[in-house]
Amino acid sequence: MAQLDSQHRVFRPGAGFAALASLAAILLVSAAPARGQHPRRNDQFKHQVEQLEQAWRSAELNGDVDAMGKLLSDDFVGINMSGQVVTKMQLLDRMRRRRTVLTRLDLDDVHVKLIGRTAIVTSLANVEGANEGVAMHGTFRYTRVYLRVASGAWQITNYEATRVGPPPPPPERRPSVAAPAAPAVPE
Repeated sequence: MAQLDSQHRVFRPGAGFAALASLAAILLVSAAPARGQHPRRNDQFKHQVEQLEQAWRSAELNGDVDAMGKLLSDDFVGINMSGQVVTKMQLLDRMRRRRTVLTRLDLDDVHVKLIGRTAIVTSLANVEGANEGVAMHGTFRYTRVYLRVASGAWQITNYEATRVGPPPPPPERRPSVAAPAAPAVPE
C-alpha cells in the first residue's frame, strides 16, 4: 500500500496556484539581476544599431550593393515605399540596376528598442530620388528589425516603409501651356 501511495500525487485546492506563484517569484528574482547588470551592454548595442542605421543610409544614398549585402540577413524580407515585398536578392538587384535611386535620405525621430537579440528601429525619413525613372519624394515612417547573430554582428531581417500623409506634389512643376485666348466677341 505504501508503494501505491508514493506513485500517486495528492493535489490540494490552491496548491497549484501557490506552486506557480513560487515559481514565478523565483524566476523574477533570478531574472532581475540579469536585467539590471547590463545597462552598459544595452547602451553599447543601441549605439551599434544606430551606427548600422547610418551605414544603411550611406549604402542607400551611394548605391553600395556590397555594403547593403553585408547589412541584410540572407532571409531578409522588406516592404518598400511602393508597397512591394522584396527579398535580399531582389533589393540588391534593384540597387545594382539603379531602379531606385535616392538622392536625399534624412532620418529623424530615430528610436531603438532592444528585446533580447532583436533591435527594432523606428524613424521618420524625408526621401528624394527616383523610382523606375519617375521622380519621387516624401516623408516616410520606417521600421527596421535587426537580429544579433551568433558572431555578435547585427543584421537587418525585416523593414517596412509607410508614407506619411498623401503624396506631395512633384518638386518641380513645369508651367502649363496656356490655351490660346478666345477671340473677342463684339458687344
